[in-house]
Amino acid sequence: MQAGPNDFPPYNWVFIPALAIAFWCFICFVIGIVSGWFSLSRRFRAQDEPCGETKSAGPFFYTVHLRFWLHYSSLIRVTAAGDALYLSVLFPFSFGHSPLFIPWKEIQIGRTKFLWRSYVVLTLGEQERIPMRISERMAGKLGILERLPG
Repeated sequence: MQAGPNDFPPYNWVFIPALAIAFWCFICFVIGIVSGWFSLSRRFRAQDEPCGETKSAGPFFYTVHLRFWLHYSSLIRVTAAGDALYLSVLFPFSFGHSPLFIPWKEIQIGRTKFLWRSYVVLTLGEQERIPMRISERMAGKLGILERLPG
């Protein structure tokens, strides 16, 4: 029996999902490069869990903007500890986004406005200088507002 033009070869049932997963991983990796996450991960890849007193926000109901205003809505968990800021991305989006441990001495904190909204800007890495914009509500929950100069 010959295959007709409408027959679907059985190997496509494996090939198509594998191609979709590879494409998903590629897109996540490219976003990690463009947003600056990849360059931060070269120096600040997390080796341990946060220690001491910690305050966490996210991932749900919070938005984080990285370089070029790339929008990570309900994807990033931010944990502020005494020694550093810890960042991690939810599993389905974590390819190209390894967890980060950024010491406070490598973070500059400021404020900015965009359109009608106010943000707290964390400039991550003294060499990398990747901006991370979070809402004042998120910064308050993390205790970052107390670290603002002046």
